[in-house]
Amino acid sequence: MGILSDVEGLRERARKHIEAGAVTDEYTANPGEAIETLNIILATELMCVPRYERHYYTAKGINAAFAKQEFLEHAQEAQQHADRVAARIVKLNGKPDFNPETIAGRSLSQYTNSQTIHEMTKDDLIAERIAVESYSEVVRWLVENDVTSHKLMVDILMVEEQHAADRQRLYESLRPTKKKQLPDRRGQGVER
Repeated sequence: MGILSDVEGLRERARKHIEAGAVTDEYTANPGEAIETLNIILATELMCVPRYERHYYTAKGINAAFAKQEFLEHAQEAQQHADRVAARIVKLNGKPDFNPETIAGRSLSQYTNSQTIHEMTKDDLIAERIAVESYSEVVRWLVENDVTSHKLMVDILMVEEQHAADRQRLYESLRPTKKKQLPDRRGQGVER
């Protein structure tokens, strides 16, 4: 029968450990450590949602329409990521931690009160860069021990990398330009 030669043993192990759900003998990660790490990722994604939503509702100016569209899209995607991570924690027989009193302390990124679209974009770019670097580390850690969580984190990392690229483009396009000093008729410098 090829690689599945011990069918009876497979069936017996499935019956014996039925209460473990998706966590089988083939799962080699430490479930507690995986759940703790995923709860940090959950807190990070949950922290992004209100930051992006605040930016969506408070962004104003000539570039606001385009920026607001991206802020809203990223808020929705962060919520989707949080939902997927929470579901994975449950499948590992853990409890997703949605406690609002501890989210900020567990999150890898921070909530900010930026005022301008340029500042908002800068803060979001920093948060995306934190996500890309830390999620890359989690992906490398999970690769051999938890295939399903690894795939989940690879999927989320791909979106975070796109978010960082989006933020970088927006940040560069909104960068304030310095006013040129041109001499007036008397040879004095005048901003124009």
